[in-house]
Amino acid sequence: MLKKTPEPHAAAARPPNFVIFLADDLGYGDLSCYGNRNFTTPQLDRMAAEGTRLTEFYAMPTCTPARASLLTGRYPIRSGMVRVLLPREHFGVPSTEITLAEALKPRAYRTACIGKWHLGDLPQYRPNRHGFDFFYGLLYSNDMTVAFDLPRLRLYRNNQVIESPVDQSTLTKRYTEQAMQFIKENREHPFLLYLPYTMPHVPISASEQFRGKSHYSPYGDAVQEIDWSVGQVLDCLKDNALEENTLTIFTSDNGPKLNTRFPAGSSGILRGGKSTSWEGGVRVPCILRWPTRVPANQVRPGISCLMDLFTSCVELSDVKLPDDRPIDGKDLVPFLQDPSLVVHSEFYYYFGVHLCAVRAEQWKLHFMKREYGQNRKPGPLVNCVPEELYNLANDPGESREVAKEHPDIVEALRGMASDFQALIKAGKAPGPYFLSLLPRLHKSRMSPKNQ
Repeated sequence: MLKKTPEPHAAAARPPNFVIFLADDLGYGDLSCYGNRNFTTPQLDRMAAEGTRLTEFYAMPTCTPARASLLTGRYPIRSGMVRVLLPREHFGVPSTEITLAEALKPRAYRTACIGKWHLGDLPQYRPNRHGFDFFYGLLYSNDMTVAFDLPRLRLYRNNQVIESPVDQSTLTKRYTEQAMQFIKENREHPFLLYLPYTMPHVPISASEQFRGKSHYSPYGDAVQEIDWSVGQVLDCLKDNALEENTLTIFTSDNGPKLNTRFPAGSSGILRGGKSTSWEGGVRVPCILRWPTRVPANQVRPGISCLMDLFTSCVELSDVKLPDDRPIDGKDLVPFLQDPSLVVHSEFYYYFGVHLCAVRAEQWKLHFMKREYGQNRKPGPLVNCVPEELYNLANDPGESREVAKEHPDIVEALRGMASDFQALIKAGKAPGPYFLSLLPRLHKSRMSPKNQ
């Protein structure tokens, strides 16, 4: 279904820099440029005006799988990173996976992860063991205290705890400061700055400068502080004469958490939220900016996803993609430059190890689903009997089921899903939480790289 094959990138004397901003639980409708009217996001609106805004960009339903897909360019089921990890689990990103930071090393990239990691917190799974020269942030979600990791949340600089318990209200501000310092220190080198914010994941906090200023809720305050942070980093790139050779990307790991005690994030026109395979759970904002390569003030539909960030950065850096494993991501830059191109003609919606839905062009077929109940919490994952079909072109909110009207489409999508599943070689997934937390029952995933 690909309309045109893009030309390969020409090698540059110095490869470009990459800055990837990743919000946590930010919804499709939470930015002004995506239709939000509850609070403003002027810096991200500016980034969109100076770059391209994608309208059909997909993440994953939850945190850990999303981060795995971004950093490996692969569906999480391939690496086994299929569910949210807890602190002290004997599980994490496998040493056999190649992260974006590791992939860029042949071009001498300086690499930093500043923010939330959430791909394993034991030493062998941490950022410094997976290609990142510098790490500053949290190893897991900011709500995983008391119940799972008595008694305090820890802030790390590389492998050293520098604060516990963490003052979460200043995290976004401190991440921003660390990001700007990294840019200044490495302006003479190509660099990858991966900035996965802790916010607006619950418990939501903002610094005094932003607390109460959105006139919406703590959620709006936290998002406006992220917006400010993006503006600070963009200005830092400009001040250091780096913006013309830097691709900046802003997106989110999944849709919004809807069951909060205060006004929360918004899926906009989409159905559902975090932890579901409805569009509101996995379709997220994505803005790309690169003054010399990405068209300004452009809005592009078409299927694209977090996995594409890995492939795009590797291709742009003139590093060879790994050829010993399937890479699911595609290069976004030719698509942004040429309206006749498509990135993906299909997308597979996983929740855990389950293939819940498949999309091809405008058609989406659900095999399994989770619904938000009256308490606004997602219910159990159940089979769709029969399968449910939606036409996303005229029904992005998935409100009108049309399977009976298009049996041929149902059959075609069912066949695509079956063929894809047959070709997938699933990685080892974590077992039940209670087993994964018991060291004596754990079979090590360590390899010589991690020993």
